[in-house]
Amino acid sequence: MQPTKSFADLIVWQKSYKLCVALYQITKLFPANEDYGLTSQIRRCSVSIPSNIAEGYGRKNRKEYIQFLYTANGSLAEFQTQLMLAKDIGYLKTEDFNTLYALSQEVGRMLWKMIVGLKENTP
Repeated sequence: MQPTKSFADLIVWQKSYKLCVALYQITKLFPANEDYGLTSQIRRCSVSIPSNIAEGYGRKNRKEYIQFLYTANGSLAEFQTQLMLAKDIGYLKTEDFNTLYALSQEVGRMLWKMIVGLKENTP
C-alpha cells in the first residue's frame, strides 16, 4: 500500500468532505428562521469531521492523530443526532436523510478502523 501524501488522499477524508458538501446543499432548503439554529449547528459539526481528520493528519504525531480522529468521530455522532432531529421535525426528506445517514455510517466505520489500526501500531 502506498503511503498517503496528503490528508486529501485519505478515503475517509474524501467521504467526510462529500458528506459535508451534500449537507450544505440540502440545508439550503431549511427554513430561514433556522439559519442561526439547527442549520448552523449541523453545518458546523459536518465541517468538523473532515477538518479534524485533516488536522490530525497534519500533526504527524500518532497519539495526537488518534485524538483528532476521536474528535472527528464525536462530531460525526453529533451530526447524526442533528440529522435525525432535522428529519423528525420535517426539515429533511426521508430520502435525503437515508442518503446522508448511510454515508455518515460509512465514515464512522472508516474512522473506527483507522483509530483501531493506529492504536495497534502505537509503540
